[in-house]
Amino acid sequence: MTTTGPRLEKITPANLDAALGIRVRPDQEHAVAPVVKSLAEAYVHPGVAWPRLIVDGDRPVGFLMAFLDSDWHEDGSVLRSGLWRLNIAAGEQGRGYGRFAVESVAEELRRRGAKEFYVTWEPGPGGPEGFYLGLGFRPNGENSGGQTVAVLELT
Repeated sequence: MTTTGPRLEKITPANLDAALGIRVRPDQEHAVAPVVKSLAEAYVHPGVAWPRLIVDGDRPVGFLMAFLDSDWHEDGSVLRSGLWRLNIAAGEQGRGYGRFAVESVAEELRRRGAKEFYVTWEPGPGGPEGFYLGLGFRPNGENSGGQTVAVLELT
């Protein structure tokens, strides 16, 4: 029996190629790293990176990677959790998969006791700012690597 509706799957040898095949629209490539870079970062940040394939039925539709208790200032003073990457396949955008991904990460963070959910985005045309603002994220005045930092209260 085929499972329907979106769900998250751990990245495994069985779905690795499907994850690597996720491509955003060409006009969005400047705003989000490809899945292969995310998986390389997950490899070197075990315990912090939480990569997942977004699947609807048997169809891979996107990829997300959360960060869990990341040492934000690299000095042990601030630990944050949030969404590191979100790649929705070009032909699957506008179908609610991005919202599903964000809500799934929020659920996981709540389960782990987090009170805040962080995200960053590349500012400018074609970027995801409107999407994140529409979900309730609010810029907190910080920048990280040239990206806008925003937070969503989980309480």
